[in-house]
Amino acid sequence: MNKLYVIGIGPGRESGMTYAAREALDRSDLICGYQVYTDLIHPLYPDKPVLTTPMTQEIQRCRAALDAAAEGRTVAMVCSGDAGVYGMAGLLLQLGEDYPDVEIETVCGVTAALSGAAVLGAPLSHDFAVISLSDLLTPWELIERRLDAAAAGDFCIALYNPASRKRADYLRRACDILLRHKPAETVCGWVRNIGREGQEKCVLSLGELREAQLDMFCTVFIGSSATKVVGGQMVTPRGYERKA
Repeated sequence: MNKLYVIGIGPGRESGMTYAAREALDRSDLICGYQVYTDLIHPLYPDKPVLTTPMTQEIQRCRAALDAAAEGRTVAMVCSGDAGVYGMAGLLLQLGEDYPDVEIETVCGVTAALSGAAVLGAPLSHDFAVISLSDLLTPWELIERRLDAAAAGDFCIALYNPASRKRADYLRRACDILLRHKPAETVCGWVRNIGREGQEKCVLSLGELREAQLDMFCTVFIGSSATKVVGGQMVTPRGYERKA
């Protein structure tokens, strides 16, 4: 059976990868992916051939990987974070129906909600939601409804893709929706370049977050009503102290 691994490489450095991801990359003889991600692992596999396409050519990239696997190569499609969380796993499995001789295996990685939460402390210790603010594939009206519902349910929220040059005001718009249900003092945080050179973090209030100038390299965390700052870190209690 021809093999295609779709691999979440975590933040990108070797220390942030799962053992399963490294093993699958070791077994692969062709690495595919968006160039930003293939560049992150190039130092680990400098001699392995690489196939890349630009950001907006995900379908072409997946078909090229499937074609290569169908020809008998062992292929690794790499994604940042986890391949099944805003990654290529779903699309590859959909397209894979046209390639019955290719076995697709999803290899888990560490998504930004988890790696970023670890940098900030423990903001996701209780129920949480993950929402992307990118409207390239999801209508903004649907994103608004999801933000409103998550805030009304008092979830902790991890926001992916909070802002870009074309979406400079999206984080502010999102905060305005959250402020319908959450006080401005709600504990929040953000991390930039998680697990990479130049990593930054900040703990701040929801009101302050509304004015923050962030970018696509940031992951944002909005606390629940129980979230607090403990020793400079963002913590959402699970409730063990009440049980005790």
